[in-house]
Amino acid sequence: MALFTFASLLVLTALHLHTASGQSQQPTVAWSPAQTGPTTNQAPVFTLPASADVGKNILPNIKDPQAVDPQTVCPGYKASNVRNVSNAIGSAWKADLDLAGRPCNVYGNDIEHLTLSIDYHFDDRVHVEIRPRYIGPANESWFLLPTQLVPRDNESSMGKHRGPELEVSWSNDPTFSFTVKRKSTGDTLFSTEGKVLVYEDQFIEFASPLPENYNLYGLGEVIHGFRLGNNLTRTLFAADVGDVVDANIYGSHPIYLDTRYFTSDSDDDNSGKLTYVANATDTSATYVSYTHGVYLRNAHAQEVLLRPCGITWRALGGTVDLYFYSGPQATDVMRTYHETMTGFPAMQQYWTLGLHQCRWGYNSWAELQEVVDNFANADLPLETIWTDIDYMKQYRNFENDPERFGYEEGARFLARLRANHQHYVPIVDSAIYAPNPADPADAYLPYDRGVDADAFVMNPDGSIYYGAVWPGYTVFPDWVGAVLNGSGAIDWWINELSMWAEKIAFDGLWIDMSEVASFCVGSCGTGNLTLNPAHPPFNLPGEPGNLVLGYPEGFERTNMSEAYSALSSLGEQEATQTTAPSPTSFHRSTPTPGARNVDWPPYAVNNFHGDLAVHAISPNATHHGGYLEYDFHNLFGHQILNATYQALLTIHEGKRPFIIGRSTFAGSGRWAGHWGGDNEARWAHMYLSIPQALSFSLFGVSMFGADACGFAGNTDLELCARWMQLAAFFPFYRNHNTRGAIPQEPYAWEAVADATRSAARTRYALLPYLYTLMWRASAEGRPVMRALAWEFPAEPWLADADRQFLLGDALMVVPCLEQGAVTVGAVFPGVGQGTVWYDWYTRAAVTEGVGPGENVTIDAPLGHIPLFVRGGSVVPVQEPGMTTAESRRNPWGLVVALDGHQVAEGWLHLDDGESLRSMARGQVRFTATARSLSAKRLLHSTYVDNNSLGNATIMGLAKRPVRIWLNNRALDSRYWTYDQDTAVLLLRGLNRLFAQGAWTESWEFKWE
Repeated sequence: MALFTFASLLVLTALHLHTASGQSQQPTVAWSPAQTGPTTNQAPVFTLPASADVGKNILPNIKDPQAVDPQTVCPGYKASNVRNVSNAIGSAWKADLDLAGRPCNVYGNDIEHLTLSIDYHFDDRVHVEIRPRYIGPANESWFLLPTQLVPRDNESSMGKHRGPELEVSWSNDPTFSFTVKRKSTGDTLFSTEGKVLVYEDQFIEFASPLPENYNLYGLGEVIHGFRLGNNLTRTLFAADVGDVVDANIYGSHPIYLDTRYFTSDSDDDNSGKLTYVANATDTSATYVSYTHGVYLRNAHAQEVLLRPCGITWRALGGTVDLYFYSGPQATDVMRTYHETMTGFPAMQQYWTLGLHQCRWGYNSWAELQEVVDNFANADLPLETIWTDIDYMKQYRNFENDPERFGYEEGARFLARLRANHQHYVPIVDSAIYAPNPADPADAYLPYDRGVDADAFVMNPDGSIYYGAVWPGYTVFPDWVGAVLNGSGAIDWWINELSMWAEKIAFDGLWIDMSEVASFCVGSCGTGNLTLNPAHPPFNLPGEPGNLVLGYPEGFERTNMSEAYSALSSLGEQEATQTTAPSPTSFHRSTPTPGARNVDWPPYAVNNFHGDLAVHAISPNATHHGGYLEYDFHNLFGHQILNATYQALLTIHEGKRPFIIGRSTFAGSGRWAGHWGGDNEARWAHMYLSIPQALSFSLFGVSMFGADACGFAGNTDLELCARWMQLAAFFPFYRNHNTRGAIPQEPYAWEAVADATRSAARTRYALLPYLYTLMWRASAEGRPVMRALAWEFPAEPWLADADRQFLLGDALMVVPCLEQGAVTVGAVFPGVGQGTVWYDWYTRAAVTEGVGPGENVTIDAPLGHIPLFVRGGSVVPVQEPGMTTAESRRNPWGLVVALDGHQVAEGWLHLDDGESLRSMARGQVRFTATARSLSAKRLLHSTYVDNNSLGNATIMGLAKRPVRIWLNNRALDSRYWTYDQDTAVLLLRGLNRLFAQGAWTESWEFKWE
């Protein structure tokens, strides 16, 4: 089928990012701490030199022609002393592994003696762990990942007692290897046979073959097509990079799904012989698929090599701590992974599902008020206004700029927002300003209190580590020391946020720069604090030398003169910039006997910034208790979310915390949502937001959204209109762009305003459905955004489908992602098995005569985003308002899509929309047939909603009703109409019949 693939998209566009953290930008010579505020005559301040953020020139191992292949020089291990151990679930065993020859010490010091453990965790998962046999206090953190930071499998949950579906075998021929198979099919899922295990103090390698043309997903965070392909190296090392394609960016999620398609020689797929199909394109064939998952519980820097022959996993420390999940479907893997390992996604407050507006560059409360008023004047819904770092006093956390964002004026602004049921969310950065000790006027009490609390990361000698971020030289909260050693970072963080909340009553928090980022290598502020405040070592967007001049691909087709002018200015700007000569030599390090080289590990991962200390705090930075940043780097963003969650529990007692974070790890979703980071106003990035969102469904982060219209660069009318419509169907819906770019609020162009009004109205109507999906994700582990392949596992032609997606199981979104297009190609999954799809807008069935895998051309003029309802679904809706609070007071409706058997079902979750532990909840189940529609209020439901039922639309009803009854009472004909052409029954004007509330009692419509 003619789906537009990731590879072909990249051929059509070159991605060129100009981010706020870009390393190619040149330093400025002066800086006003007022940032984007009014121009002042302040004296120039110190600017960090660009060289401050330059480390050694590192050549990644995978690109180094001199690199040694460990498989050619390392001896592997031999297993002995194999023994069974007691396990209530099933068989489990342990063994000793000993080096099978002379140590190779290729990228570290070989660990000669290991322990192997195999544990069966119920029938759907197995745990394989390989770790050093002898570990002491001096090296424990080199290898063992503390459960206080990243929990292990909850073995007591989700047990099925039918016997294990996975089986593990091992061999010593020629050296130790293990193999994981699916018992019911005999399929080998993972095997290290034919490869040697390499286990050193700074390097681990194990590998497995994979089937031809395999389908792997996950291994994030990465900007890439949803299906990863077989020519990709995934580096897992959290970095402040921006959304660079294929680079290691903000988060680390070392899990993948592996989906395999088979044909069977029997009509019964469970009993016939299965044959793997590498290129399953025959849409007339019958396929069966199995999906399993593999998770490596390891927080060290990692590199995963996907090649045609298989997968090679490398890590710079830790253990081989593998969990295999049997599935057999992708949703089964995700549900088990979330419940037993990461925790289910955090349930969000209802208001967070509204439309959010932000930009880097809102300069004052007055400017925010103007934005809020402009939304209202344009008849556009606005739920939440956000502020980027502009509100801060000289970019310092916990302090507002007294002139532009004063507390008294802020209180009046927030009072107006609250009166209109709107909300406010500010950004909070991850670094803390270190004041100038020579300037009493530069005093900064949060820093002083943090020093007293031992709250900050240290140098190896115990002194405070000083990096540099937006305000100048900064310190970094020590989350690892707080969790493992009882130092004061978390309590200090809770206290600072709580005191700030007394001045500014925010509704949620946005955590940024949490990889954690630093704009210099090493403790560059040590001995230099008297230079504070300081400007970053690059020009900010909009400053001379870094004017925002980029536009989307194809902009010149509709804006030739403007595009030419921008291109000319960009050329002039780039001509004035100096480029450092490329180094001609590379730094390579070799293992040191008996010691680790944490600053420059002998194995160099393919880190976007090269040297691990560049644009980050150095690997030798030390946490309280003696723990090194090298061993815990990927967890900073994870643990700041933990600390912020605890803070909001204190500040907003009894309410669900709302947090959007940048850097994440396995399990972050139980505390926070995530936005897609610093994308660019480009068509390619709009498309890539879909696979990024689907991946975060796998990772257990339901509250995901990308910056609509693009963050970096200038957007244009067409791209912004398309993106505002697409983003309306992501859980987190926010428009955000950079300093210095043109305005891109949806009211900036009338066509964008029209497109946004249309899409937002649909979204707000669907809020009950979306909120129910969020609840089911948090309570049951069901993903909100879903890949087509997850819901239709017997259709291999959907394996790389990532230009359309499902919202829950009922709605399919087919956005237009190409500049200048007025149609879009869509595949309608399930039609070969009788699935019916209906157009959301016309209510008509659209799949008659459509074949499996057929690419259907659909009209998609600017301002219209195709949306389809899956037959068999009942979707609860509400009359949309301008805020979620207004919407929650409006009448209810139902959209019923009958399937080919003339049945449908659906669910509705009700609660107060904000309480952490809602005492009153409601559950309503809807069922429909060719002759009835009913709503059953479940017995445990205690939440009371008094909004009436206004209407119900039943699509696909084959026969016109003659009479209709409600609860066995005849319904007057004025309450219903039937359209023979579209086969739609409309029950309308029902409000007076449900004056006490739509769901206060169970009810049933019947007809004949």
